[in-house]
Amino acid sequence: MVQKRTGLGKGLSALIQDKERVDNLINDISRNDTKILELDIDKIRPKEDQPRKKFDKESLESLAKSIEENGVLQPLLVAKKNEYYEIVAGERRYRASKIANLKKIPCIVREIDEITASKIALIENIQREDLNPIEEAYGYKRIIDEYNLTQEELAKAIGKSRSYVANTIRLLNLDERVIEFIKNDDLTTGHGKVLLGIKDKDAQYKKALNIVKTNSSVRKTEELIDKKKKIKKNKDKDLYIKEVEERLITNLGTKVTINKTKAKGTIEIEFYNEDDLDRLVDLIIK
Repeated sequence: MVQKRTGLGKGLSALIQDKERVDNLINDISRNDTKILELDIDKIRPKEDQPRKKFDKESLESLAKSIEENGVLQPLLVAKKNEYYEIVAGERRYRASKIANLKKIPCIVREIDEITASKIALIENIQREDLNPIEEAYGYKRIIDEYNLTQEELAKAIGKSRSYVANTIRLLNLDERVIEFIKNDDLTTGHGKVLLGIKDKDAQYKKALNIVKTNSSVRKTEELIDKKKKIKKNKDKDLYIKEVEERLITNLGTKVTINKTKAKGTIEIEFYNEDDLDRLVDLIIK
């Protein structure tokens, strides 16, 4: 059930601007009668709607090595859910601990409502720049849809401009194959924004594929798309001119040629004798 805005905008506003605010929020939740428990790692589950879907393998392995040597220095924040514990903050530490073959992991267990848990997960990832652009876009869209927020409210809460939030969400309008390119770091957000100018999804994908193959820069991509649009515009104008020529030929009964430059042009009407000229003059001025 969609939650109404009552109190949510204010709650999100408490998370504004920098990652230390997220840490403070987690610490505030944990500080009251804090007790660190060593939980079986098999009884811990990632949050189902965790905005972050992709974890850098090299980074996780590096963290796993550190955990093997020093242990988990910062406990996970988890909430009890049925027969297991759901991660609110610390999924990266959880994944690295599994790589390090830990059987137990230090956790702080708290009763946290779904809205607060979602806010922590989203804001923590965004402000620590752990999300790829598509994950970020899905995260923005989900929290806006589920909690009935405006883009302006969310932007203020996470310390971004409204246009940044809007443009990030727009990436979800790309062809699914193009979205995969961005997810896999084959294309940048800049490429994605430029490709949004191509409305036909198949054409969009073909252009994206070409960018990946040729390693084209965002600027070069923008120039090529703008050039293609201009060519199409001129082609559309040429079709119009041809249509007008055909209409004049039909009405005047002789060959007509329209020569058009940027803003001006000439119309050439052929005649074959004086009688033909008189006929054309009568048709034109009557």
